[in-house]
Amino acid sequence: MKKVLIVSTSPRANSNSEALAKAFARGAQEAGHEAELISLRGKTINFCRGCFVCQEKKRCVIRDDADVICQRALNADVLVFATPIYYYEMSGQLKTLLDRLNPLFPSDYAFRDVYLLTSAAEDEETVPQRAVSGVEGWIECFERAKLAGTAFMGGVTAAGENPSHPALEQAYRMGKEV
Repeated sequence: MKKVLIVSTSPRANSNSEALAKAFARGAQEAGHEAELISLRGKTINFCRGCFVCQEKKRCVIRDDADVICQRALNADVLVFATPIYYYEMSGQLKTLLDRLNPLFPSDYAFRDVYLLTSAAEDEETVPQRAVSGVEGWIECFERAKLAGTAFMGGVTAAGENPSHPALEQAYRMGKEV
């Protein structure tokens, strides 16, 4: 059994990227894994101060929800980030969280596999490229980790707009195959 931490970064309730996160969680749970889904909606996550105290203390000096999520990520075997695509890039919420996960860098983190789930109004295959690249850049800092998979739900705008989108099945399968 693996510990799977799934972070939904959309500010909208029942968003399309959150639907992907829920599908991944369902697949992982059905495969017998422990899947925890955290939504950033309503959470307090301040910007990184760039003080680098976390590199020595292995914990951020800012005590907010990002600190709690970071502690959960430390012990997760699998990390999953779900984000809407805004202006062809990951959400600001995800970028802020990734910056705040800096205490993981010097730690003995457990995760090896990282997944990225994205949704956007546009449906061209290239739409999530910058978000994927940004997450890959974050992963590069963790030599034992790799981008294990991505799923993209394109052509959706309203929350829950397409409950039969093929990306939902793809996210579910990825969760089952963790």
